[in-house]
Amino acid sequence: MAYKIAVFDAKPYDIATFNKVNEKYNFELVFHKEHLDKNNVLLASGADAVCIFVNAKVDSEVIDKLYSYGIKLIALRCAGFNNVDIAAAAKKGVRVVRVPNYSPHAIAEHTLALMLCLNRKVHRAFLRTRDGNFSLIGFEGFDMYGKTIGVIGTGKIGKVAVGLFKGLGMNVLTYDLYPDTKWAEATGVKYVSLNELYGQSDIITLHCPLTKETEYLIREESIAKMKEGVMIINTGRGKLIHTKHLIEGLLSRKVGYAGLDVYEEEGAYFYEDHSDAVMTDDVLARLLSFNNVIVTSHQAFFTQEAMSNIAHTTMDNIQSFFEGKELENEVVNKQ
Repeated sequence: MAYKIAVFDAKPYDIATFNKVNEKYNFELVFHKEHLDKNNVLLASGADAVCIFVNAKVDSEVIDKLYSYGIKLIALRCAGFNNVDIAAAAKKGVRVVRVPNYSPHAIAEHTLALMLCLNRKVHRAFLRTRDGNFSLIGFEGFDMYGKTIGVIGTGKIGKVAVGLFKGLGMNVLTYDLYPDTKWAEATGVKYVSLNELYGQSDIITLHCPLTKETEYLIREESIAKMKEGVMIINTGRGKLIHTKHLIEGLLSRKVGYAGLDVYEEEGAYFYEDHSDAVMTDDVLARLLSFNNVIVTSHQAFFTQEAMSNIAHTTMDNIQSFFEGKELENEVVNKQ
C-alpha cells in the first residue's frame, strides 16, 4: 500500500516535477493549492506525511492537529525552516526534514543578475526602449571591477556567490557567525566584523539563514554605518531586512539600490497572481514605486536543475523516514 503524501502550496510546475520524480518512489501524492496553516490543516487528514513550502505556517496548533491525524513527518521542500515550530514538533515526536542544498548556483546567479540589472538600469532600459526612447540619461552605472562587496553568510550559496564576485574582479569581504577559515584562506577572501563590512562595502548581499540573531540584520542602525549609495541585495529571507527602515534609507539616498527576491510580509502576495487586484500592502507598494529597486517573486531558486533536485531530495527524505533510516536532512530541535 502506497504512503499518502499531502503536498501543499502546489503550483503546476510543482505537480509536474513531483509526478515525474514520483515514478521512482510510487507514493500517493495528493496536491493542494493552499498553504498549510490552521485554516486548512484538515486537508492533511488521512495522509501519512505532509510536504510544505516557504509560505506554510506550521505553529504548535497545526502540529497538534497533524499529530492527531497520525502524521509524524513534515517534509519541507526548501532550505529554510523558520515557518515551522521545531520545538513543538519535537515535543510531539513529529520529525521535520528539509532540502538544504538544491542549487546554490541558481541563487548565486540570481543575486548577480539583480546586481547587474540595478547597476546598469536594465529594467528601466527595457521599458524605455519599448516606447521608442533610446536616451541614455539616468542610465550611468559603475564598473563592478575593483568594487568591494560584503557577503553576509558563507554557506554553500554564499561560497558560490563569492566565486562569481571574484570572477568580476571584486574585492570580497565576508561575515559569518561560524566562519570557514580554511575556505577563506584557500579562496583569498577576508572575514571581517559586521561593522567593518557595513562601512567598507559598496554592495552588501545576504546569504544567511533567518534566525533570532539575524532577524532585521539590516535596519536603521546598520544602514547608518554603510557607505552613501550602498547597494543591498537579499535573496535569503525577507525578515533579514526591516523594510520600513530600508525605505527610509532609499528616501535619504543612503541606500542607492535594493534588489529583493524576498520580502518580510511576502506570504500574502508571492507565488500568486494579484495583477487584477488593488495592492493593500502599502509598504510593498512603496517599494515597487522606486526606480532603483527591483523586487522579484522569490524566484532565485527557480531553475530546472533546482526543481529536480528539490523533488528528488524531498522524496528521498520521505522514503528514508518510512523505511526507518537515518534522516540525513532532519531539522533538529536545539532548544
